[in-house]
Amino acid sequence: MTVIASTAGESVPAPAHALPGISSADRVAVDAALAELGQPRYRAGQLADAVWRSPASSWDEVTTFTKELRLELAHRFRFDTVAETEIRPADGGLTEKALHRLVDGQLVESVLMRYPGREGRRERHTLCISSQAGCAVGCPFCATGELGYGRDLAVAEIVDQVRHAARRLATRSAHLTNLVFMGMGEPLLVLDEVLAAASILTDPARFGLGARHLAISTSGVVPGIERLTALRPQWTLAVSLHAARDPLRDLLVPLNRRWPVAAVVAAASAYQAATGRRVSYEYVLIDGINDTAADAAALVRLLEGRGSHLNLIPMNPVAHTPWQASPPERVRAFATRVATAGIGVTVRQNRGQEVGAACGQLAAERTGEPSAASVAGRQSRLVAASAAALRSVEPRAAFRSVGTGAPRAPRPAGRGGERGMSPRRTG
Repeated sequence: MTVIASTAGESVPAPAHALPGISSADRVAVDAALAELGQPRYRAGQLADAVWRSPASSWDEVTTFTKELRLELAHRFRFDTVAETEIRPADGGLTEKALHRLVDGQLVESVLMRYPGREGRRERHTLCISSQAGCAVGCPFCATGELGYGRDLAVAEIVDQVRHAARRLATRSAHLTNLVFMGMGEPLLVLDEVLAAASILTDPARFGLGARHLAISTSGVVPGIERLTALRPQWTLAVSLHAARDPLRDLLVPLNRRWPVAAVVAAASAYQAATGRRVSYEYVLIDGINDTAADAAALVRLLEGRGSHLNLIPMNPVAHTPWQASPPERVRAFATRVATAGIGVTVRQNRGQEVGAACGQLAAERTGEPSAASVAGRQSRLVAASAAALRSVEPRAAFRSVGTGAPRAPRPAGRGGERGMSPRRTG
């Protein structure tokens, strides 16, 4: 069943798009606004409670304030930067896909996933959030890439996705335990906003999530990884690989043309050394494209000895691509080859497929179906490009066994290119 939650009825005297979100306002800005309105200092604490610890979704519901004060604050701050949210439950209630319509009409997605407690582990509630509306870099197996780029999200627009999920969980006497920046967009291409949002969300005086329960993903923005390393946060870094050989990764993750995979892994390893936080690598398995024994061998050569962890994810079905998920037996064989070399491996189960929980799918549904000719052309180009990429990788790699100490394939010549984006982990 589809559930609609809306804050469109909130009374906002000024144009909504011109107002900053209250969730990104720091204490100085809040204190200044309240002082200008002649309010006592304790109002700042009441305001923080309303934003971070109450079920209120609009100024009209902040009943600790007078109607006049609520109206004055509505002149200065938008209580919620999300105008409307559509919820689609899946997996027997274990997954909730949210499509958020922002004030200017842009669509972004978040996914709330519940993991029941078992074997001494407590129940977890993980939220995947977006940092951009759409994506400019266009990984061909990602629905967000097909949407194209809308714009970067403001800090409050990132944070308010989390506030929405927290309010829904509170009605069930539950709370958010984990947060991942793995939704629409490439987080390290909007790093200032992501850093600000992460700081707010891990601030004990505001949302209060533990730093080690937050993960930021990237498909390989090396300068962004290096900037994170200099900051030495306790957040988890998740790197979307999807291929270990440059010619193939150039196709699957176009960002690789600018920063090749070896440079990405080197930067991630430096982050791990500086922070003491194990890096997580994501690898979407696509039938006949990146799931061969040669791919497993190349992945082992890239990651062995680094103390990192690999998450294998069968590809989520995405409309308008010619590719499918690797079959279960090939997923198991790939995982065994990598694990035998001493690399920690987890095979992730896709969540919410019945409601299109892969990144960008619900937003793509709202934008309308492309023409049949456009779909056919895109599929034809991907088939040709993947065939060319597979011909470009060293053919002898297919005959090497994992862990035999075989020499590394030669590095390709110098490269240039554009940026790329990773899909969201879905389980």
